[in-house]
Amino acid sequence: MREDRLNPRLRLIQNMDIENKVILLRVDHNVVKKGIIKDPYRIDISLKTLYHIASRCGRPILMTHVGRPRDKKSGRIRCRDENSVAPVVDYLRRKLPIRIEIPELPIDSDWGIKETGDSITESIWKLRSGEIHMLYLPNIRWFQGEEARDEERNRFLRWLSSLGEVFVNDAISAWRPHVSTYDIAKALPSCAGFQMQEEIVNIEKVLEPQRPFLAIVAGSKYDTKIGPLKELYMRADHILLGGVIYNVFLSVRNGVHIDGVSDEDRELAKELVELDKKHGKIIDIPYLVESRSLEERRDVKTISIRDMKDGKSFSYILDMSPLSLENERIRDAIKSAKTIFVNAVMGLTPLFSEGTKSLYRKVAENHKAQKLLAGGDTLQELRKLCPDIYLHGMESDQYYYFTGGGSILTAIEKGDPYELEPVKALMEDLYAT
Repeated sequence: MREDRLNPRLRLIQNMDIENKVILLRVDHNVVKKGIIKDPYRIDISLKTLYHIASRCGRPILMTHVGRPRDKKSGRIRCRDENSVAPVVDYLRRKLPIRIEIPELPIDSDWGIKETGDSITESIWKLRSGEIHMLYLPNIRWFQGEEARDEERNRFLRWLSSLGEVFVNDAISAWRPHVSTYDIAKALPSCAGFQMQEEIVNIEKVLEPQRPFLAIVAGSKYDTKIGPLKELYMRADHILLGGVIYNVFLSVRNGVHIDGVSDEDRELAKELVELDKKHGKIIDIPYLVESRSLEERRDVKTISIRDMKDGKSFSYILDMSPLSLENERIRDAIKSAKTIFVNAVMGLTPLFSEGTKSLYRKVAENHKAQKLLAGGDTLQELRKLCPDIYLHGMESDQYYYFTGGGSILTAIEKGDPYELEPVKALMEDLYAT
């Protein structure tokens, strides 16, 4: 990857003095569900940075979050095997011929890790002496100070920064400004790892795309995507919507009632509807799948949006019919695009997955476009529904899989990946080298 495609103010690991130093490395290995790794992709793509650290005799201490163990109301932190880093460490042990250790720290299974003290001293000594090659901290969200906002946060920062000499952030998908992503960058000499650099370059392909640019966006919540959706609308040539997002749009524009569409979302959608009346970028999906139940395929039928006239009522609309892909405008938008951004599961899976599967396959037929896919649900469904395309995309320059969804949408909404707080922290002059 060419460094000149990155903001020169962003400090990079390849230019950092890390020889023989202990490196605090923030990664996103949040791939454990109920104690099992279903897809190791996020682990595998972090290996480039790990190999680089090893080649320069660095001593890495890895940090990742796994799930959301903290209860926001009570402050309790559930430390269980199901959100432990142990499966990740076991995977790395099988993948790499190295000795890895998880330090033994005092863990309260209901309140997390508060007092760290000197319990990690022996592990640090073994890392520095070469007795072990890598240290992997427990789930970083098990530490009470990670998401705290008071002196507890500062105390945790002091402890964490005392462990290493350099901080490397390789987890742009962990975009919220917590201690392990943001504060630590201000406490130690810091830089971006290779995966973060790749993500930034590819976010800019969405923000400054080759044209024609097709954006495909779907989701189960309208309010969380309205900001990025407006920004994408201004940048895209064509837009396909799906899921609740499309249902809300149709409900407002066509003046119909659709089960599951709230008045609050309808109010939020009015601006987008008015915008599209002027510019006409949103392509209608002509055939949709209606069902009376979210729990089962009951009274399922295909409906035409031509029948969605003012005052009519409809049950849940839970998928795009594959018949829609025969529509000339949809077919031409996909076929002619040079950049395609996908953050979309079109139906309520797994009950209604035919539309999503058909869409992914239609996108794959465009062999010249740069295809950029974001969001855990999007990649999960691509892997499950179209495993051949998923595996091909991992090896193809025409595809890029973002490690995050929320971080990418936030960067799109801000119009600049360097405006993400953890990235911004790597550009400040406190410890510039």
